[in-house]
Amino acid sequence: MATETRTAPITLTERALAEARNIMQEKNVPAEYGLRVGVQGGGCSGMSYLLGFDKPKESDETFDIDGLTLIMDKKHGMYVMGMEVDFQDGLNARGFTFSNPQAKSTCGCGSSFSS
Repeated sequence: MATETRTAPITLTERALAEARNIMQEKNVPAEYGLRVGVQGGGCSGMSYLLGFDKPKESDETFDIDGLTLIMDKKHGMYVMGMEVDFQDGLNARGFTFSNPQAKSTCGCGSSFSS
């Protein structure tokens, strides 16, 4: 039986992948969970990004990115297509960052956008 490998609509940098794996290990995230990426209403620009660990649901698509399961609601694809998730660990900022070519405008914090 052949398994279909689809290309994820977003990319995670090496730093983002490493940090997600670290969090999974440190927080003892169950193996059946994956990294959920998506959007939700709210934030100062109308929509904000969603990033967390979760189990896949029926309305989800899953992708394998270097051994890490990426979970995304099928409806969110149009909002995050081509987005890059990175992880910053600097003096001024620490956390995941989102670079989204679909966003027409973003807010100062970088976690909210409008499409």
